[in-house]
Amino acid sequence: MNASGFKPALPGISSSKRLGFFSFSGGNQPLDLKPRGVCLIKAAMEETRTLKLDVNGKVEDKLPNGHAGKNHNRLSTMGNSTNIKWHECPVEKIDRQKLLKQKGCVVWITGLSGSGKSTVACALSHMLYQRGSLSYILDGDNIRHGLNRDLSFKAEDRAENIRRVGEVAKLFADAGFICIACLISPYRRDRAECRAMLPSDDFVEVGASPAYDLFFKLQVQQVFMDVPLQVCENRDPKGLYKLARAGKIKGFTGVDDPYEPPLDAEIVLQCNTGDCSTPCDMAEKVISYLEVKGYLQA
Repeated sequence: MNASGFKPALPGISSSKRLGFFSFSGGNQPLDLKPRGVCLIKAAMEETRTLKLDVNGKVEDKLPNGHAGKNHNRLSTMGNSTNIKWHECPVEKIDRQKLLKQKGCVVWITGLSGSGKSTVACALSHMLYQRGSLSYILDGDNIRHGLNRDLSFKAEDRAENIRRVGEVAKLFADAGFICIACLISPYRRDRAECRAMLPSDDFVEVGASPAYDLFFKLQVQQVFMDVPLQVCENRDPKGLYKLARAGKIKGFTGVDDPYEPPLDAEIVLQCNTGDCSTPCDMAEKVISYLEVKGYLQA
């Protein structure tokens, strides 16, 4: 037990008299603990710079993880949450990326039911794993088994579903993961709002306009895979199109609810009946794109 009355949990650890931090030593050889972490924390606590607003009055400055504002002394209001304060830590996204030897980003796969979003996502994740790159899939149906199980398929709940997935995807990207989100996400507005959560370079949109429809966007680089709706409906792996056509499911995307495909793709890949690339071929195109853009190395 030391002078402050605190018993260290491990040998060689003592508490700081001034700041409450611990110092570590390995036997008779003290570790080289440089004060970078303490200085970073102190700087974050003392920073008082005024928030910078854009022409619409929105916060222009953002933290590396996409959250608004760098004034850590000021309490914030975010939605219905009041008197909250962002806590910055010395280990940042760039440090985690160096550790993982890759850059965190979000690959957003959007398209109709039966377009192959989950299949391509799994192929992509497996191929990244084989290359030594760490990824995680946020699948629309899987998410509704837990985090979003309280949401229906009404328009307002679909928007909230996408918002929540976007926020989780942002956290994965900030952790340095290549996050693969695969959801129908039919509305351009909702996808645009998810894109706005992240730095512009870190959102790669893979879209599906009517069938195996892949659309990636990185800044202004876009790839769009255009396939007829008939291909999706012929597959109908869950039998949902049949139910929708029979009137047993209302508001089904592609039948009685719209799907808004990306508009400005520079690259178009088509998949028609009898002439379609395999999921692995499609995943390879995503990997090639990420590689060219530098996401597969730190």
